[in-house]
Amino acid sequence: MKKRVLVLTGGGDCPGLNAVIRAIVKRAAREDDWEVLGSIEAYNGLLRRPYEIVPLNETVTAGIHVKGGTIIGTTNKGNPLKFPVQQADGSWKEVDRSDEKLAALQDLHIDAVISIGGDGSQRISKALYEKGCPIVGVPKTIDNDLSATEMTFGFQTAVQIATEAVDHLVTTAESHSRVMILEVMGRDAGWIALNAAIAGGAEVCLIPEIPYDIDLVKQRVLERYKRRRGFANIVIAEGARAKDGEVVGQLMKEPGYEHIKLGGVGNELMHQLKRAGCDADMRVTILGHIQRGGTPIAFDRVLATQFGVKAFELVLEGKFGQMVSYQNCTITDVSLEAATAAYNFVDPHSYLVQTARGLGMSLGD
Repeated sequence: MKKRVLVLTGGGDCPGLNAVIRAIVKRAAREDDWEVLGSIEAYNGLLRRPYEIVPLNETVTAGIHVKGGTIIGTTNKGNPLKFPVQQADGSWKEVDRSDEKLAALQDLHIDAVISIGGDGSQRISKALYEKGCPIVGVPKTIDNDLSATEMTFGFQTAVQIATEAVDHLVTTAESHSRVMILEVMGRDAGWIALNAAIAGGAEVCLIPEIPYDIDLVKQRVLERYKRRRGFANIVIAEGARAKDGEVVGQLMKEPGYEHIKLGGVGNELMHQLKRAGCDADMRVTILGHIQRGGTPIAFDRVLATQFGVKAFELVLEGKFGQMVSYQNCTITDVSLEAATAAYNFVDPHSYLVQTARGLGMSLGD
């Protein structure tokens, strides 16, 4: 009987997920004694009855590296350690179903698991590894917020999409003498916003790591209107906030998804500027999930493919409890403990921030 590796994708979707899956399958195909299976919607495929497990071979995965999303589905509501279960009275309760998940692996004769996901997913991977699960992690996040890897696939595609949005908004801002505010993703880290702002030539960039002073933002905007006509472009991360202010979002009450759903900070910034006395004509664009979808750019396809090959080779070596990592322009691995030890914030003193300041860009401080 062939050995089996189970692949799953968890958390938000991301350009490059399919490229990882394809790479795992193609690398495994070079070994005569291995087969690859996929779990539908992360761990949910193991926890449902009947199991939602599908075979993954070279025929199934042919050509998927150019497609966005993931062919095996994903979810951010299926944490087996805190799984939402509806009670008889209609209420919901979080239940630890990790033992059930481990039993399912034995029942299906799974020899290894490759979990492709971000910070939350890899924290789950670490907890499951500590319970005896033979698991390997692959980092995935468009926010680039995992500190144990210098780059995550999907990030560069998200930056490219955001940069193209800035490019489009510059021309309409100039044509109408407007302030165009672009809201991009970035709950706690401003990597997408900062990179897109520099690449697109924005005048202002506001990120979660640097709370902004609305009067300084107004001042920078008004400088663009010293002539009779002017225009300005602002890029703001969804998790940015004013000094002494709060993030803008809505508390979600969906079972298994109880957290603040960010969004709307772009409109809030516009209202703040108007209240501060900025009378420029302003418009807001919220890019949203457009950053998550579509065809991954070449860089992300290559990085995702490297991650997939490396992940399966870690399985072959029996190096469980590790996560694939990109460091110093090479592919390596780190422990899941190290991978989840620290969050990858934008350092306000980094050269990237210095570059923005050197260009005269306002960061709101």
